[in-house]
Amino acid sequence: MSQSETDYRVERDTMGEMRVPADALYGASTARAVENFPIANRPLPPAVIHAFGHLKAACAQANLDLGKLDAKLAKVIIEASDEVAAGKHDAQFPVDVYQTGSGTSTNMNANEVIASLANHKLGLGATTKADGGVHPNDHVNMGQSSNDTFPTAMCIAAGQTLKSDLVPALGRLASALGEKAEAWDTIVKIGRTHLMDATPIRVGQVLAGFASQAEYAATRAERAMVRIGENMPIGGTAVGTGINAHPDFAAKVCEVLSRNLSQEFSEGLNHVEAQAAKDSFVEAHGELKTVAVSLSKIANDIRLLGSGPRCGIGELILPAIQPGSSIMPGKVNPVICESVMQVCCRVIGNDATVTMAGMGGIGSIFELNVAMPVMIDAFLESVTLLANVCNVFVDKLLTGLEVDEKRCGELLDASLMTITALAPEIGYEKCAQLAKQAHKENKTIKQLVGELNLMPAERLEELMNYDSMTRPDA
Repeated sequence: MSQSETDYRVERDTMGEMRVPADALYGASTARAVENFPIANRPLPPAVIHAFGHLKAACAQANLDLGKLDAKLAKVIIEASDEVAAGKHDAQFPVDVYQTGSGTSTNMNANEVIASLANHKLGLGATTKADGGVHPNDHVNMGQSSNDTFPTAMCIAAGQTLKSDLVPALGRLASALGEKAEAWDTIVKIGRTHLMDATPIRVGQVLAGFASQAEYAATRAERAMVRIGENMPIGGTAVGTGINAHPDFAAKVCEVLSRNLSQEFSEGLNHVEAQAAKDSFVEAHGELKTVAVSLSKIANDIRLLGSGPRCGIGELILPAIQPGSSIMPGKVNPVICESVMQVCCRVIGNDATVTMAGMGGIGSIFELNVAMPVMIDAFLESVTLLANVCNVFVDKLLTGLEVDEKRCGELLDASLMTITALAPEIGYEKCAQLAKQAHKENKTIKQLVGELNLMPAERLEELMNYDSMTRPDA
């Protein structure tokens, strides 16, 4: 026997024999899928695989509690599934992202790996099928179909990743922005609308606005997490009717998952809807798109306020973390802001993918959505990118961000729009005339109004107090 032949073993599925790598825990169905889909040459994100581990353990526990599964087999299936959930066998899940739209190949991959691990624990060898042992379909997949397990694993993966990664990262971002807002609340700068000078605003107010956006973003991520967790398809089996599943199976699986993962999961109110449509994922990613819009606004404003250092706005001083040019010595660019904005571009693009994957005629057709792998791949990428870039934004930019108080004062004095504070006393028309005159004569508003003796000096000083312009109710 040649060396290449010894590297493989022969396994069978319902379509016949397949050569499987000798050290693989999976079987013929997985090997067939690997051969059929050499497209992206990368598997689904690990979070999906780990979700399958959690799900298969919960299904085995539910079937045991319902008297459907032998206790000895349930025990080893749960132990094997827990190992998959812990990420101990990620390399055994090679099926490409762009596979069958129902995710059947990944579900069978999980069934085969868990069966092999379980049979090994029973002393029957690491084989997907053994007499008296665990069978991937009959036992690991009991009361299930790929059509309800894959979308349920999507819910688990999305919910857990939102909970562990994105919600905390957005909360951290909001806190960092809030701290800057508090520290800089006495510094006044000129406001801008339409990219043109407007009335004064405190730097703290600007940062507090950013902090509020980040807080709303965290709320949106939490809302997405809840929406996904409350519409679990498990229990619908093939087409949402629940054939071959115990009537209480879905509720018990959700109960076990909620307990094991410390997150609320509940059975979908209508299993046909939960399997045939992925509206909840489209809705949830819409929240992520909105988060991306918020982050893009924050990052863009900060980079514009930090533009310069001599010929731009220059009210903020961004930390210099790397050279900005291969030809211009000493140039430093707002690279972290640019990174944030690129992530936002990707997330907004992913929203188009998730939306199209959820549409009838593309993904959702009759009783099953058939674009689920690409949907969860795009969704999880958005969650991961947003979480990572939020943390980078805090660590690499906000922590070292400074305000140039002198520059803020210079631009305030130079602005013409501070004359707005005088309008109630001398009128809109007169103020507009004075603003144009001050601009033409290159004078400040305070200087021109003082020269024209339009009001007592004390009153002019009182009205031209920049800080009070930002506190109209004080």
